Amino acid sequence: MRQIKAFFRLIRWPNLVFIALTQYLFYYCVLRPAYILVGQEPVLSWTRLGWLSLASVLIAAAGYIINDYFDVNIDLINKPGRLIVDKYISRRWAMWWHGCLSLAGIGLSLILGWKLHFWLLPLFNLGSVMLLFLYSVSLKKQLLSGNILISVLTAWVVGVLLSICVNDDLLHHLGKTGMLHLGPYWNPANPGPGVNYARLSRIGVLYMVFSFIISMIREVVKDMEDAEGDAKYGCRTLPIVWGFTTGKVFVGTWLIVLLGAMGIVQMYVLQFHMFLSAVYAFLCLELPLIYVCWLLAKARQPKDFHKISSLVKYIMLAGILSLIFFKYYMA
Repeated sequence: MRQIKAFFRLIRWPNLVFIALTQYLFYYCVLRPAYILVGQEPVLSWTRLGWLSLASVLIAAAGYIINDYFDVNIDLINKPGRLIVDKYISRRWAMWWHGCLSLAGIGLSLILGWKLHFWLLPLFNLGSVMLLFLYSVSLKKQLLSGNILISVLTAWVVGVLLSICVNDDLLHHLGKTGMLHLGPYWNPANPGPGVNYARLSRIGVLYMVFSFIISMIREVVKDMEDAEGDAKYGCRTLPIVWGFTTGKVFVGTWLIVLLGAMGIVQMYVLQFHMFLSAVYAFLCLELPLIYVCWLLAKARQPKDFHKISSLVKYIMLAGILSLIFFKYYMA
């Protein structure tokens, strides 16, 4: 039983729930209603969505395992009480689980790519597996490289859904000759009688940008939390190379950018009388982000940065749950 609990801690099961929840809520609250509104069924059925989400979760879980595999020595310093690899699960089994989960995720992607005629999907997911391995070996130790990669992959959780829909629409415009004819039906500026891809794209990009920025904030905060162990083993993360003051300014700048962007979005949605969503954003997103700014200014010890990282994680969850409002207002 202890090893089972350790395994679920190793794969960061709450983060995996975030991934699945994001994809299901975006599908249920945004994507599917856009198709139903024009009397169409989305190419991504509930079953296929389940396959896609499972593939994403498996690949992410494999990424967490390989990350801890290469971080054993650093974790002995930064979080000795939360060490799993070499304590509960041997390195050999950790590598075995990484390989199995990665192969399962890629295998599901191949099946889904064949079903959807979207062969970029398995290529993208194979690339994700390779990049996560490279992140664990090298990129996470480099200045901002690892932070940017993880932020991009976090945004891709929503981006992959949009890519599948756009690919399906493009396929419908391929004639018998295989030539692509883009008419007003697909044109985002003039969606015609079909799905309003302009609206889908706006909402999708909105959440992708939010995911990228909030992930970047959390990644740099975690680097500040783990700076002691990282420095001992030659990592060149932002707080080690540029110092904690610059790290705080970097995070604070992203916080201000995010708060400003959310304020603009709120002003926009109020034109459509989406008052509940505006109140939710203010109470559950903007106020906590302002509190994060205050905590960041005072932070000195690793425990201070750990508190900030945990709060940012809850803000990420609140951002995911805000998708529910699109179902309410689009119904």
